[in-house]
Amino acid sequence: MSTNAPAPPRKKDRTHFLYIAVIAAVILGIFVGLVFPSFAVELKPIGTAFVNLIKMMIQPIIFCTLVIGVGSVASAAKVGKVGGLALGYFIVMSTVALAIGVIVGNLIDPGTGLHIDPAASSAGKDAAAEGHGSTTDFLLSIIPTSMFSALTSGVVLQTLLVALLVGFALQRMGESGKPILNAITWLQKLIFRVLAMIMWAAPVGAFGAMAAVVGETGVDALKSLAVIMVAFYITCALFVFVVLGAILWFATGVNLFKLLAYLGREFLLILSTSSSESALPRLIAKMEHAGVQQATVGVVVPTGYSFNLDGTAIYLTMASIFIADAMGDPLAIGEQIGLLLFMMIASKGAAGVTGAGLATLAGGLQSHRPEMVDGVGLIVGIDRFMSEARALTNFAGNSVATVLVGHWTNTLDRAQLDRVLDRKDPFDETTMVDDHAAPPPAAEGEKASV
Repeated sequence: MSTNAPAPPRKKDRTHFLYIAVIAAVILGIFVGLVFPSFAVELKPIGTAFVNLIKMMIQPIIFCTLVIGVGSVASAAKVGKVGGLALGYFIVMSTVALAIGVIVGNLIDPGTGLHIDPAASSAGKDAAAEGHGSTTDFLLSIIPTSMFSALTSGVVLQTLLVALLVGFALQRMGESGKPILNAITWLQKLIFRVLAMIMWAAPVGAFGAMAAVVGETGVDALKSLAVIMVAFYITCALFVFVVLGAILWFATGVNLFKLLAYLGREFLLILSTSSSESALPRLIAKMEHAGVQQATVGVVVPTGYSFNLDGTAIYLTMASIFIADAMGDPLAIGEQIGLLLFMMIASKGAAGVTGAGLATLAGGLQSHRPEMVDGVGLIVGIDRFMSEARALTNFAGNSVATVLVGHWTNTLDRAQLDRVLDRKDPFDETTMVDDHAAPPPAAEGEKASV
């Protein structure tokens, strides 16, 4: 017995060391960026390489999770109910986030007194070219060129579409589809095992990413824009802790701080890579472990990454008001609402990619107020730091949404969630697979009754 007892702590300690190493790497990256800025900028590919390693896992994980979840649920109507409720919630929360951004932006008027220079002007035009696109183009881009290209396209919504179709097809196949479902279950275990291996490169990736951004911007470049940046961080924090915290508590009785503590390592990963996409696979695994049914996780999390961008909504409102003030041409309330509603639609599909918010902002201004596009260059220098707050807020919003939708659709095992949040059932960092649940074919009846 005494020989068996030390084994679990050893596993735990290894993963703790990994994330301690990430924190140390971030601090070292900041130091290198300040002391050796030109060298630090050349380290950018290291951070990019780590994020790309994570990204290559996202579509296979979403495909497997959604196919297993949908394919093992007896009723197609149940999946439709989860998706419809999730989309309704996302629309409401995006609107709330936009409203909060408008209120704070108009209260502080952060851009007053700033001026545009030629370098900022060209930066704004470049971002506008990147961000311009119609709603029709967005909708057509959801359909992949082939069924298998949906797994390699880099477009999350394409993977969602194909996974849903395959999941519903397996539902219709009944017993004959169970061997396929089992094979995809084992494939998912393999994919999560590979992801667990990739995570050991996190400290190196965090060091490269942080050193590069500090080397590029420096500290002095941020001083004149500190007001908008600090105001944005405070607004995001208020949205998460006050708005989301209150909704989660009154709807489910779940403590937001416990949920965020459970996802602490994911927040650290996002902070060091400036992309919520880097934590998407881990959020899927952790939400399943926390007792949310696989079908619900498979629908809510990937959809939320495209449609529930609360941090991006706040950013777009505050940045638009900031630019208008800086250019001496403030937006009227009617103009703000029209422009921001357009941006809310244009931002769908951004999926937490670093820089997507800047491109969406520029594209929206190009469509509605072309004369203001030059002002986008004003915030290019701090966009990376604002991107971190966007990503953290988007991630918090999607984790809360998953618990809420699970609760509303009776697909949340509340006893399991309480055990996990009270740290009585720790997440297995080694496999990242929720092995305490039964495999899909056997769990069909059980999970439907959760």
